[in-house]
Amino acid sequence: MPKILDPLSDDELRDIVDLLKKGEALPEDYRFRLFTSCNKSELIWPGKNNIICKAELPFQAIEHIDTPKLNQLHNTPQSRSTWTNKLIWGENKLVLSSLQSGYLRSEIEAMGGIKLVYIDPPFDVGADFSMPIEIGDQESFIKKPSIIEEIAYRDTWGKGVDSYLTMIYERLKLIQSLLANDGSIYIHCDWRVNSYMKLILNELFGENNFRNEIIWEKTSTGNKAFSDNQFPRVYDSILFYSKSDDTKINIQYEPYEQEYIDYNFQYEDEYGRYRRQIIGTRGAESIAQLEKAGRIIVTSSGKKYLKQYLKESKGLRLTDFWTGRKVPDLRRQGGMTPENLNYPTQKPEVLLERIVKTSSNEGDLIADFFCGAGTTMAVAEKLGRKWIGCDLSRFSIHTSRKRLINLQLELDTQQRQYNAFEILNLGHYDRQYYMGIDPNLPREQRELQAKLKEEQYYDLIRQAYKASPSSTFPPFHGYKIVGKDSHAVYIGPLDSPVTTSEIDLIVNKAEKYGFNKIDILGFEFEMGVSPDIQDRAISEKNITLALRYIPREVFDKRAIDKDQVIFYDVSYIEAKINKIDNTVSVLLTDFGVFYRQENINFLAETLKTGRSKIFVDKGQVIKLTKTREGSLEQEVLTKNWTDWIDYWSVDFDYESLQDQLSGNNIFENQWQNFRTKNNRKITTESEKFKYLKPGNYKVAIKIIDIFGHDTTKVFDIHIDAKGK
Repeated sequence: MPKILDPLSDDELRDIVDLLKKGEALPEDYRFRLFTSCNKSELIWPGKNNIICKAELPFQAIEHIDTPKLNQLHNTPQSRSTWTNKLIWGENKLVLSSLQSGYLRSEIEAMGGIKLVYIDPPFDVGADFSMPIEIGDQESFIKKPSIIEEIAYRDTWGKGVDSYLTMIYERLKLIQSLLANDGSIYIHCDWRVNSYMKLILNELFGENNFRNEIIWEKTSTGNKAFSDNQFPRVYDSILFYSKSDDTKINIQYEPYEQEYIDYNFQYEDEYGRYRRQIIGTRGAESIAQLEKAGRIIVTSSGKKYLKQYLKESKGLRLTDFWTGRKVPDLRRQGGMTPENLNYPTQKPEVLLERIVKTSSNEGDLIADFFCGAGTTMAVAEKLGRKWIGCDLSRFSIHTSRKRLINLQLELDTQQRQYNAFEILNLGHYDRQYYMGIDPNLPREQRELQAKLKEEQYYDLIRQAYKASPSSTFPPFHGYKIVGKDSHAVYIGPLDSPVTTSEIDLIVNKAEKYGFNKIDILGFEFEMGVSPDIQDRAISEKNITLALRYIPREVFDKRAIDKDQVIFYDVSYIEAKINKIDNTVSVLLTDFGVFYRQENINFLAETLKTGRSKIFVDKGQVIKLTKTREGSLEQEVLTKNWTDWIDYWSVDFDYESLQDQLSGNNIFENQWQNFRTKNNRKITTESEKFKYLKPGNYKVAIKIIDIFGHDTTKVFDIHIDAKGK
């Protein structure tokens, strides 16, 4: 029994019993009076608890990138060690829990553990997280945040500060357990949450492990610069904590400014500028050696001073105040700086350089679990650190991928070493977790659990898709009324792709029942299934077939209730394989998308006179304008099919690399082409690849569209001994 700290009176005991009988909460004061375990200062809020996620989900490697240069494809990779950096797409709570308990933990420990964590979690109430999307070579528009990003944002602030604190508290507990004993953590925040954050960090890491609150002056004018009731806000806070007393830092210095040099180093001789310093308590022998070296000055009054030369000085030691002149925000630098990717939460590399250099050494492993535009990973790579990055946003992962590929090529050009990186996700295991299926159970038990939850799963998808249930026409799971038409709805498996043979069976059943419109929903589809199977269904059986991806947000009831779940159609790739002897190149001939983002009638009703809105409908990006006269004008912005392509890459030997756990092929990025801020052009033909050995090969083509969705198609080729 816990020891009662403060004896209670008979009246207080009676009140407690009465409250418990009524099922009512005790006054908060009793929490501290009753139990010694609560006799400490801590931040309390509604919803706080000590339960943390214990999911242990297997990671799946889906892509491997190691300096994609064709002339090095069959040679030894240039990476500096056996470690492969990790870029993980997924909910960071599940990622952290799986890193803590899963198979990667031993790999992390073999690297010495995670020495440094920097995170910049969302903390801006009502912030605009719109992402500028470039269309083709010139056009640009601001994309409404994808639904999954909106849901993640509402999870943290949807119920006020309490929900934010609950979110960050659990993740910080997981990070604390992952951090090496001599590791450090830096949390980027601002005036909205820094007071709460410090109390939470004091609880989790200990007040004695608080090192600094770094003030970063990111702007000279601040928010609300012209407000008449407050000072302008010009800084962010970065809270720096250590895991233990074992944590050490590398002291950093910044160069002297010219004004400082002119004032302090006023003297000059043949060896350069210097300043006079008091000799202090040096011994006679030491002073004699300095005099012999010409380092002692004797004034007319006989007083001796030491010459300290400018070239020998390291500079000014960094303090906890970082000025905007030395560490300018990207907006302060202007939009044309090469590192600015127009990512809404992007931080400057010089800021991360200070942190990484201070709290890690070359070869150390560092991590960022809200990695955004990938600044932490880019700085880590440049400074010779290993890294793990994670984000929920598909846009974040794609932005980071392009940035890190560019960096690999840059380092390779400079003949500097780098590490390969792989893109990981949790595959179907996170879907099982959300449905309450324990992925750690043996296969038989897991399948039994899934069977028991099958109807619950179908109900969830039907509700999100606005379909009605029906068991009259198996294997269909329901129907949906679209205008005057009724669409039969088939829901694919929770944990495996919808296959071509499965779709053929469904189409045959639809013909038998007399259905002419079918919607097939799936988390994954067999590669290359579209558009051939739709063309065949319409030409042979007059059945219109829609293949649509089930998005992650179906697992968030609030997203369903708010009608924020969008099922987007499967895209398709058309390409030609050009083969001459044992040399192959890929020519893209078409890329088809069928996205629908907004309801045009709803947009027309809500659009204000004289304003425009850009949306996606039937595979086209459209600008809708309401003129001053009230009429509506539409302009199609996607002029060519290539306008949809932001990035594409080729794996010329798709079966050469497999994921160790799942056995699935890993896409090895061997050639790629993508748009950047400064170069909007994209080519439709790859470079030539030369096969060194005869045999059968699979060539995989991956396209990532302007919204960050990827599509893959695989071709079979044969290279014979004579290269024919």
